[in-house]
Amino acid sequence: QVQLVESGGGLVQAGGSLSLSCRASGSLPGATRMGWYRQAPGKERELVATITSGGTTNYAEFSEDRFTISRDNGKNTVYLQMNSLKPEDTGVYYCNARRLVPPLIIAWGQGTQVTVSS
Repeated sequence: QVQLVESGGGLVQAGGSLSLSCRASGSLPGATRMGWYRQAPGKERELVATITSGGTTNYAEFSEDRFTISRDNGKNTVYLQMNSLKPEDTGVYYCNARRLVPPLIIAWGQGTQVTVSS
């Protein structure tokens, strides 16, 4: 069973920066994709950014110029550096890990709150 433990997040003023990290414990062999999703109050969960074990990244339009996703495969950890934060970036950020080859394994973290004040 794979468990994802997130850290980081918190309260920051608009224009500031925050860094999130997520470590996967348990067995998640083979090609994987890890990433971040977020959910604002009253809205659906949406993609922020993902990165495969091979280093291929995918960003949402709102994040591609301000956020940077990276990972350390040896530590099974994915990071999200968020710069130039805006109040609309406020929400709960969830870590996700997905195995890309059978058998399918998908795991979610418990979520970490990011609040950007204006």
